[in-house]
Amino acid sequence: MAFGFGKVAPETSQLLTELGLSRRDLTPAALAALERLAAERDVLRAKLEGAEALADRDPLVPVSNRRAFLRELHRTMSEVERYKTPAAVIYIDLDGFKALNDGYGHAAGDAVLAHVGRMLLDSVRESDIVGRLGGDEFGVILNRATAEEARTKAASLSEAINSAAILHAGVAHRIRASFGVHAIAMVEDPETAIARADEAMYADKFARRAEAQAFSAF
Repeated sequence: MAFGFGKVAPETSQLLTELGLSRRDLTPAALAALERLAAERDVLRAKLEGAEALADRDPLVPVSNRRAFLRELHRTMSEVERYKTPAAVIYIDLDGFKALNDGYGHAAGDAVLAHVGRMLLDSVRESDIVGRLGGDEFGVILNRATAEEARTKAASLSEAINSAAILHAGVAHRIRASFGVHAIAMVEDPETAIARADEAMYADKFARRAEAQAFSAF
Protein backbone atom coordinates (compact mmCIF):
# COMPACT_ATOMS: atom_id res chain seq x y z
CA MET A 1 0.00 0.00 0.00
CA ALA A 2 1.28 3.48 -0.81
CA PHE A 3 0.70 6.30 1.64
CA GLY A 4 0.58 10.10 1.19
CA PHE A 5 2.91 12.23 -0.91
CA GLY A 6 3.36 15.13 1.51
CA LYS A 7 6.65 17.00 1.56
CA VAL A 8 9.26 16.05 4.12
CA ALA A 9 12.10 18.05 5.64
CA PRO A 10 15.49 17.85 3.86
CA GLU A 11 17.09 15.99 6.78
CA THR A 12 14.28 13.41 6.66
CA SER A 13 14.63 13.04 2.90
CA GLN A 14 18.35 12.42 3.34
CA LEU A 15 17.73 9.77 5.97
CA LEU A 16 15.17 8.07 3.72
CA THR A 17 17.75 7.93 0.95
CA GLU A 18 20.39 6.49 3.29
CA LEU A 19 17.95 3.80 4.41
CA GLY A 20 16.91 2.98 0.85
CA LEU A 21 13.29 3.94 1.52
CA SER A 22 10.84 6.28 -0.12
CA ARG A 23 8.04 8.40 1.33
CA ARG A 24 5.52 5.91 -0.08
CA ASP A 25 6.93 3.04 1.98
CA LEU A 26 5.97 4.54 5.34
CA THR A 27 2.77 4.99 7.29
CA PRO A 28 2.16 8.48 8.68
CA ALA A 29 3.18 7.26 12.14
CA ALA A 30 6.40 5.70 10.84
CA LEU A 31 7.20 8.85 8.88
CA ALA A 32 6.65 11.00 11.97
CA ALA A 33 9.01 8.75 13.96
CA LEU A 34 11.61 8.98 11.20
CA GLU A 35 11.31 12.78 11.15
CA ARG A 36 11.98 12.91 14.88
CA LEU A 37 14.98 10.64 14.44
CA ALA A 38 16.35 12.78 11.61
CA ALA A 39 15.98 15.98 13.66
CA GLU A 40 17.63 14.41 16.69
CA ARG A 41 20.47 13.13 14.51
CA ASP A 42 21.14 16.61 13.16
CA VAL A 43 21.25 18.04 16.69
CA LEU A 44 23.61 15.29 17.80
CA ARG A 45 25.84 15.84 14.77
CA ALA A 46 26.05 19.57 15.52
CA LYS A 47 26.98 18.86 19.15
CA LEU A 48 29.65 16.38 18.08
CA GLU A 49 31.11 18.85 15.57
CA GLY A 50 31.22 21.51 18.28
CA ALA A 51 32.91 19.11 20.69
CA GLU A 52 35.48 18.15 18.06
CA ALA A 53 36.25 21.80 17.38
CA LEU A 54 36.80 22.43 21.09
CA ALA A 55 38.98 19.32 21.35
CA ASP A 56 41.19 20.68 18.55
CA ARG A 57 41.59 24.10 20.15
CA ASP A 58 44.38 25.08 22.51
CA PRO A 59 42.84 25.82 25.94
CA LEU A 60 44.69 29.13 26.29
CA VAL A 61 45.58 30.46 22.86
CA PRO A 62 43.06 30.81 19.96
CA VAL A 63 44.95 28.36 17.72
CA SER A 64 45.04 24.60 17.12
CA ASN A 65 46.52 22.38 19.81
CA ARG A 66 49.43 20.04 19.11
CA ARG A 67 47.19 17.05 18.31
CA ALA A 68 45.19 18.97 15.72
CA PHE A 69 48.35 20.55 14.30
CA LEU A 70 49.95 17.15 13.79
CA ARG A 71 46.81 15.87 12.09
CA GLU A 72 46.80 18.83 9.68
CA LEU A 73 50.52 18.40 9.06
CA HIS A 74 49.91 14.77 8.13
CA ARG A 75 47.16 15.86 5.73
CA THR A 76 49.47 18.45 4.17
CA MET A 77 52.18 15.84 3.73
CA SER A 78 49.71 13.60 1.93
CA GLU A 79 48.92 16.44 -0.48
CA VAL A 80 52.62 17.12 -1.02
CA GLU A 81 53.16 13.47 -1.89
CA ARG A 82 50.09 13.19 -4.09
CA TYR A 83 50.19 16.48 -5.98
CA LYS A 84 53.92 17.31 -5.71
CA THR A 85 53.07 20.78 -4.39
CA PRO A 86 55.47 22.57 -2.03
CA ALA A 87 54.72 23.19 1.63
CA ALA A 88 56.71 24.09 4.71
CA VAL A 89 56.47 24.17 8.46
CA ILE A 90 57.75 27.03 10.65
CA TYR A 91 58.76 26.45 14.27
CA ILE A 92 58.63 29.56 16.47
CA ASP A 93 60.05 29.88 19.99
CA LEU A 94 59.66 32.96 22.21
CA ASP A 95 63.00 34.08 23.63
CA GLY A 96 63.05 35.16 27.27
CA PHE A 97 59.53 33.96 27.94
CA LYS A 98 60.45 32.16 31.16
CA ALA A 99 61.98 35.32 32.59
CA LEU A 100 58.81 37.27 31.73
CA ASN A 101 56.64 34.57 33.29
CA ASP A 102 58.76 34.47 36.45
CA GLY A 103 59.06 38.24 36.75
CA TYR A 104 55.48 39.29 36.01
CA GLY A 105 53.44 36.17 36.72
CA HIS A 106 51.55 33.61 34.68
CA ALA A 107 48.75 36.04 33.84
CA ALA A 108 51.23 38.24 31.98
CA GLY A 109 52.73 35.20 30.28
CA ASP A 110 49.28 33.99 29.23
CA ALA A 111 48.48 37.43 27.81
CA VAL A 112 51.67 37.36 25.74
CA LEU A 113 50.95 33.86 24.41
CA ALA A 114 47.38 34.80 23.47
CA HIS A 115 48.59 37.97 21.73
CA VAL A 116 51.23 36.08 19.75
CA GLY A 117 48.67 33.45 18.75
CA ARG A 118 46.25 36.07 17.45
CA MET A 119 49.07 37.88 15.66
CA LEU A 120 50.12 34.70 13.88
CA LEU A 121 46.53 33.94 12.85
CA ASP A 122 46.10 37.45 11.48
CA SER A 123 49.36 37.22 9.52
CA VAL A 124 48.82 34.01 7.54
CA ARG A 125 46.39 32.85 4.88
CA GLU A 126 43.17 30.98 5.61
CA SER A 127 44.72 27.88 4.03
CA ASP A 128 47.61 27.94 6.52
CA ILE A 129 47.49 26.36 9.98
CA VAL A 130 48.71 27.89 13.25
CA GLY A 131 49.19 25.72 16.32
CA ARG A 132 50.64 25.90 19.79
CA LEU A 133 53.06 23.02 20.12
CA GLY A 134 53.67 23.45 23.84
CA GLY A 135 54.73 26.14 26.31
CA ASP A 136 55.94 29.15 24.34
CA GLU A 137 56.41 27.24 21.09
CA PHE A 138 54.23 27.70 18.02
CA GLY A 139 54.06 26.07 14.62
CA VAL A 140 52.78 27.32 11.27
CA ILE A 141 52.01 25.12 8.27
CA LEU A 142 52.38 27.05 5.03
CA ASN A 143 50.54 25.30 2.21
CA ARG A 144 51.83 25.71 -1.35
CA ALA A 145 54.91 27.61 -0.17
CA THR A 146 58.51 26.97 -1.20
CA ALA A 147 61.34 26.92 1.33
CA GLU A 148 62.40 30.43 0.27
CA GLU A 149 58.85 31.76 0.57
CA ALA A 150 58.57 30.12 3.99
CA ARG A 151 61.82 31.71 5.20
CA THR A 152 60.61 35.11 4.02
CA LYS A 153 57.31 34.60 5.81
CA ALA A 154 59.04 33.38 8.97
CA ALA A 155 61.26 36.48 9.03
CA SER A 156 58.15 38.64 8.64
CA LEU A 157 56.36 36.87 11.49
CA SER A 158 59.41 37.12 13.71
CA GLU A 159 59.74 40.84 13.01
CA ALA A 160 56.06 41.39 13.82
CA ILE A 161 56.46 39.61 17.17
CA ASN A 162 59.73 41.40 17.97
CA SER A 163 58.28 44.85 17.32
CA ALA A 164 55.04 44.35 19.23
CA ALA A 165 54.42 45.93 22.63
CA ILE A 166 51.98 43.70 24.52
CA LEU A 167 50.13 45.60 27.22
CA HIS A 168 49.07 43.76 30.39
CA ALA A 169 48.13 45.31 33.75
CA GLY A 170 49.56 48.64 32.65
CA VAL A 171 52.93 47.19 31.65
CA ALA A 172 54.12 46.95 28.05
CA HIS A 173 55.94 43.67 27.45
CA ARG A 174 58.26 43.01 24.54
CA ILE A 175 59.31 39.56 23.44
CA ARG A 176 61.62 38.24 20.76
CA ALA A 177 61.09 35.19 18.59
CA SER A 178 63.43 32.65 17.05
CA PHE A 179 62.24 30.58 14.11
CA GLY A 180 63.21 27.59 12.05
CA VAL A 181 61.89 26.53 8.64
CA HIS A 182 61.65 23.04 7.22
CA ALA A 183 60.47 22.32 3.68
CA ILE A 184 58.17 19.30 3.88
CA ALA A 185 59.55 16.25 2.13
CA MET A 186 57.33 13.66 0.49
CA VAL A 187 58.53 10.81 2.71
CA GLU A 188 58.61 11.71 6.41
CA ASP A 189 56.29 11.76 9.40
CA PRO A 190 54.89 14.88 11.12
CA GLU A 191 57.01 14.55 14.26
CA THR A 192 60.18 14.35 12.16
CA ALA A 193 59.20 17.46 10.21
CA ILE A 194 58.57 19.37 13.45
CA ALA A 195 61.86 18.15 14.92
CA ARG A 196 63.78 19.38 11.88
CA ALA A 197 62.09 22.77 12.01
CA ASP A 198 62.92 22.85 15.75
CA GLU A 199 66.58 22.13 14.99
CA ALA A 200 66.60 24.96 12.45
CA MET A 201 65.06 27.26 15.08
CA TYR A 202 67.82 26.47 17.59
CA ALA A 203 70.45 27.11 14.93
CA ASP A 204 68.86 30.54 14.36
CA LYS A 205 68.75 31.24 18.10
CA PHE A 206 72.40 30.32 18.70
CA ALA A 207 73.56 32.23 15.63
CA ARG A 208 71.89 35.40 16.89
CA ARG A 209 73.36 34.91 20.35
CA ALA A 210 76.84 34.49 18.90
CA GLU A 211 76.33 37.60 16.77
CA ALA A 212 75.19 39.61 19.80
CA GLN A 213 78.19 38.44 21.88
CA ALA A 214 80.60 39.31 19.09
CA PHE A 215 79.05 42.77 18.74
CA SER A 216 79.22 43.43 22.51
CA ALA A 217 82.94 42.53 22.53
CA PHE A 218 83.75 45.66 20.51
